Amino acid sequence: MDVLKRNVALLVTVMLLLFAAVSIRLAWDDSTTMDEKAHIPASYSYVKYLDMRINPEHPPLIKDLSGLAIAFALPNVNFPVPSPLWEHGDENVDPANHPEGPAKTWGLAQWSFGDQFLFGMGNNPDTITFFARLPIVLIAVLLGLAIFLWTRELSGTLAGLFALLLFVADPNIIGHSHYVTTDIGIAAFIFFSTYFFVAFLKNPSWKSVMLSGFFLGLAELAKFSAVILFPLFGIILLLFVWSLRKPEESEETHFSWKLKKFFEYLSKFSVSILVCFATIWALYVPNVWNMPVETVQEIARAQFPNDRAVGRLAESTIITMSELPLMKPLAHYFLGVFMVFARVAGGNTYYFLGEVSNQASSWYFPAVFVMKSTLPFLALLGFSLVYAIVRFAKSFGKARETNESFFSRRARSFETHVAEYTMGSFVVLYSYLSITGNLNIGFRHLFPILPFLFVLVTEALFTYWRRHQGNKTVWSICRALIFFLTLWIALIPIFAYPSYLSYFNTAMGGPKNGYRYVTDSNYDWGQDVKRLRDWIETYNRCIEVGSQSSETCLRLTDGRPFPTDTPLEKIRVDYFGGSSPEYFLGEKYISWHSHLPPEAGWYAVSAGFYQESRYRKDTPTGSIDYSWFPKDAKVGRAGDSIFLFFVRNAPMPPQEEGR
Repeated sequence: MDVLKRNVALLVTVMLLLFAAVSIRLAWDDSTTMDEKAHIPASYSYVKYLDMRINPEHPPLIKDLSGLAIAFALPNVNFPVPSPLWEHGDENVDPANHPEGPAKTWGLAQWSFGDQFLFGMGNNPDTITFFARLPIVLIAVLLGLAIFLWTRELSGTLAGLFALLLFVADPNIIGHSHYVTTDIGIAAFIFFSTYFFVAFLKNPSWKSVMLSGFFLGLAELAKFSAVILFPLFGIILLLFVWSLRKPEESEETHFSWKLKKFFEYLSKFSVSILVCFATIWALYVPNVWNMPVETVQEIARAQFPNDRAVGRLAESTIITMSELPLMKPLAHYFLGVFMVFARVAGGNTYYFLGEVSNQASSWYFPAVFVMKSTLPFLALLGFSLVYAIVRFAKSFGKARETNESFFSRRARSFETHVAEYTMGSFVVLYSYLSITGNLNIGFRHLFPILPFLFVLVTEALFTYWRRHQGNKTVWSICRALIFFLTLWIALIPIFAYPSYLSYFNTAMGGPKNGYRYVTDSNYDWGQDVKRLRDWIETYNRCIEVGSQSSETCLRLTDGRPFPTDTPLEKIRVDYFGGSSPEYFLGEKYISWHSHLPPEAGWYAVSAGFYQESRYRKDTPTGSIDYSWFPKDAKVGRAGDSIFLFFVRNAPMPPQEEGR
């Protein structure tokens, strides 16, 4: 243990460098995912054209960083501006005749921009995607460093190293640490913002006020879900002021002292909120500099229905603000906030535990959390919950023994451990909102709670260890347990490589079986198209040189014999994701969908489409789904998420009723 403490800087550096190296490798190997298809062109357009018409439902901070990386590394890329797509939205939709106006067509256009920018204008999609991803890797590294520093501050150096290990070795974190989305960014900036808010509570200096407001603003600029920090921080501030104890040397009455503290904190917190919105305003200014006022107004009119009071209020507020030059940046900010609320209310179609639905399930996030979290982390979380309950019960008992008010004891605990209470409160609130919301699109939406959980479970483990240092038996068991957990946690990403996005813990059958339970960004987000290209090339090479029985070739088909002795020349692809299979497969590619009549030959089907096709209950009578595939048709996989089938003889398609 002493050796670890003496070499802590080296250990932290090595852990973060290994994490970054794996993330950068994946940034090149993984093909463009579904959401990146919209985020990447938006990123470049924000920086290049100072216009947010693409993807305004997300704030610009994360995309600005990716856009700057693209512009700096690739100054000569082509972008579809000027073009009808930029002026009017989706080129296949006439904005003059569209019932929802140009705003709707721009919403559709973000995907068309991705297709053109990445695959239709002579650019190299691999290099664009790679450089756009690098800032996300940097944010993830900074988050890991922050987790170490805050845990060390709360529980010591060894605890800091352990919490950092939980972060850098988590397959889900690694799997998303390089994607141009808001998931890692919001987790990072909410964590940073919470740290500086707690620092403000402990020492309400003007420096703390400014830093707290600035990082709160950055959190709001990372993702609109950070709006929950406003009520959460307000409640925590009130509870903290209530918990403060008047110094014995103070001659003021308890009431007057508390009242003075209340106004001190409230006034400074108000200044912090002003700094927050000043930060938001400052970043939105360049991002909307060239965006016409008419555009934001058209988007507002299309987004919010006039038959609802909330919609009318949102529309009128945004239109009024956009007409005032100084308020135009904030009009865009509030437009995005309202768009997110509308998006969450609208839901999405998803596969989960044998069902396909567009209505949220309250079991979705708890189940996905258990299935995708590593087993040692789940064990630590369970221990932490039990330990917290036991300590709470003991505290209640001690309060009764000493005739001390239970609330007085809780107040002292809140003042002393305000960081832990703030983290725990955020975890509970965010989890509740996620579970009760109507948007089930992946474990990644729980990322904001993970850094706090890494800190909290680590603190519980090391607090328990320290409290039993006088008991040699318990202390030795704890020491051995920490060593065992460290080794177990460190080995998981080694054996899981490169199946991080599709990771499911071993109790659920590992990455190969996760698609049976849930898909979308939990498993299949379009990351394996380049691996599909490589699979086909390797397969054909094995056919050409006659080495089908070699270990390398049999690995393609999970040890099964090749289904044919002829090279793969055409393949029907039903793909979910942000890449272009045609770009990577060339003339071998045939566009396909599950409802098309069966044909003999090769198929590549995304796991999500495969499961949705087989389990959708609202499929019209007589339609086709992939249940017609013969049992022996499955050949192998490209990565984890693209299934490969070879059909020798296609069956007759089912007939519609009445024929």
